[in-house]
Amino acid sequence: MHRENTSSPAVRLRPGEGGHATTSAGRPRIAALDVVRGFALCGILLANVQPIAATGAFTATSDPGGAEAAWLGLLVEQRFFPIFSLLFGVGFSLLLDSAAARTARPRVVLLRRLLVLLALGVAHFVLLWHGDILSTYAAIGLLVLLPSTWLPRLAVAALAPVFVAVSLLIGGDRLVLIAGLFLLGSALVRYGMIDRLERSARVPAVLALVLAAAAAPVLWLQTRSDSVSRAFSISLAGAGLLIAGVYVCVLLVALRTPLRPVLQTVFAPLGRMALTNYLSATVLVLVASLAFEGPPHTWPGSTVLLIAGVILAVQWVWSTLWLRRYRQGPLEWLWRWATWARRPPLRRG
Repeated sequence: MHRENTSSPAVRLRPGEGGHATTSAGRPRIAALDVVRGFALCGILLANVQPIAATGAFTATSDPGGAEAAWLGLLVEQRFFPIFSLLFGVGFSLLLDSAAARTARPRVVLLRRLLVLLALGVAHFVLLWHGDILSTYAAIGLLVLLPSTWLPRLAVAALAPVFVAVSLLIGGDRLVLIAGLFLLGSALVRYGMIDRLERSARVPAVLALVLAAAAAPVLWLQTRSDSVSRAFSISLAGAGLLIAGVYVCVLLVALRTPLRPVLQTVFAPLGRMALTNYLSATVLVLVASLAFEGPPHTWPGSTVLLIAGVILAVQWVWSTLWLRRYRQGPLEWLWRWATWARRPPLRRG
């Protein structure tokens, strides 16, 4: 298999070797990706509290009203799943790159990983919440990401904006948008841009300003459009993409400042156990919802913030303590075991 991006020697470690934190591919973790993933996890929980509590009955047009809800709509709704989608494409290609260095059939490794994720997502969908995204990611991964590994990187990079543009043109279709972001994440890896992620603060700073300037008129259109109109759907999706890009760029800039230790302490444990925390959040929200009266879609923004804040605090403590003794979260470890078809070490050396 031809690989355009040459990996460093550390990538060739077998899964679980060494005492340092590694990904499921066995390569050293990229701290910035963990921070961005943890940050996105926080936003996704904020967006999902009401839908989960309503066990699928909540819709995007349900609106409790008030200034708090308006701010949540502008800063949270559809602003974080694009980050997760991009990171999924990044992680997929990092795994492919590492698997290709260790096995003659790297796509079998990826196929197992996606099938296990599909099983987890279906179980989550059937047993807990109909808004599960894991099964969607796995299905699009099987239909788009896996076949894209046979394409040259230029084709992948060219297809990514096409998918994103088509998604916006047809009203912000989420499935097409996810496919485009998957391919964009894959292209970033194959062009070596992820390896250069933290080399400079200038590029993300300039990009953040450009994206923020582009987001301003789109946000204005979102606030002026009827919530059931096509213009609202397109502006909501477009603003979500642009604001997500601003969030990521601002984080990358902040990681080049003295704030880095704080950001790593707060977000990296959540990001390193994203799968465990995403699934456990559903259970925690369902339990927490029992303490509040009224339909979830009528809850004020302060209630949503309270529930999300308490759950994230619990998950942060749990993740931090767990990772002091273990290499990965429990579900991440099982997923890694299924991916490589051999049991990796769990306890730290």
